[in-house]
Amino acid sequence: MNASGMTGSTGEASGTNRIAFDDLVAAIEAELTAAGASSAVARVLATNCAACERDGTLSHGVFRVAGYLDSLTRGWADGAAEASVDVVGPSYIRIDGRNGFAQPALAEARPTIDRALTDTGVAVIALCNTHHFSALWPDLESFARDGRVAMGMIASGKLAVVPEGATRPVFSTNPFGFATPVADGDPIVFDFSTSSMSHGDLQLLRAEGREVPIGTGVDSTGADTTDPNAILDGGGIRPIGGHKGALLSFMIETLAAGLTGGAFTYEVDAEAPAGAHTFRTGQLFIVIDPERGGNDAYLDRVRDFVDMLRDAGMDRQPGDRRYANRAEAADRGIPVTDTIRSLFD
Repeated sequence: MNASGMTGSTGEASGTNRIAFDDLVAAIEAELTAAGASSAVARVLATNCAACERDGTLSHGVFRVAGYLDSLTRGWADGAAEASVDVVGPSYIRIDGRNGFAQPALAEARPTIDRALTDTGVAVIALCNTHHFSALWPDLESFARDGRVAMGMIASGKLAVVPEGATRPVFSTNPFGFATPVADGDPIVFDFSTSSMSHGDLQLLRAEGREVPIGTGVDSTGADTTDPNAILDGGGIRPIGGHKGALLSFMIETLAAGLTGGAFTYEVDAEAPAGAHTFRTGQLFIVIDPERGGNDAYLDRVRDFVDMLRDAGMDRQPGDRRYANRAEAADRGIPVTDTIRSLFD
């Protein structure tokens, strides 16, 4: 693909190039389609990656495209899979992604989810047999934009976390996310791994030759280390908050894997081919319409709560940086990194 979508930024001494969001989506989509993804799947995944890049979540943006391509080209993931969606109760929806990717499977189920929310005000979504390789917040923000409260969690597939007392990795980074609408403002959305650092951020720091703080992870002997390479190759990441983070991981594994019917991390990690980047994860989402039951003051109350937090000195709330990056990208384009430039080589 040629680099026609990239333009020089105006007034920047560094001469940083920028690319329009739609052009970045198209570039990623072309790569995914060429690797075997259907047009519908490629569009969802490309939009997801480009959105993460646009909002400054570089560890889950274009950086992830190579992993998608690897899983597609060697047949580890099915880029043309069509999910099966089963309503097993008035508010309970099971989705089998049929070894495809998670975001397209969730998108296929969205009309069914919306019907459950209209009928009962609640949707419990058990998603299994899908590869997830991105952030949780884009899916959760979408629900919050529609006025819903949403939670999500993933048993994310690669053994990487060594709790205190364990002699080897026993958990994944097990991400958890939450989103809520706010009156007269953007949703509050957060998404974090229950490990001290995400696997993607650790890989980026390794590539940059940077160290991490003590307490981030251990080497192959179990000793604390500041070397990302030692953590990634034979060592492991520590959970956040010691035993509390380990128990959060336990909860996420049981709900996102056990309850959904997906594989526990230790099971799917064992079946993945050598060098795999994506894994067949389980995910659980819980989505609630806050206005059901007469609670139509919810959005105003959350706004007042957030205002109080800002007045108390918590002037940066979850999502603020992403929204600022998004506004800048809409005005000037997305900064072109070497990773983005490689799409056009």
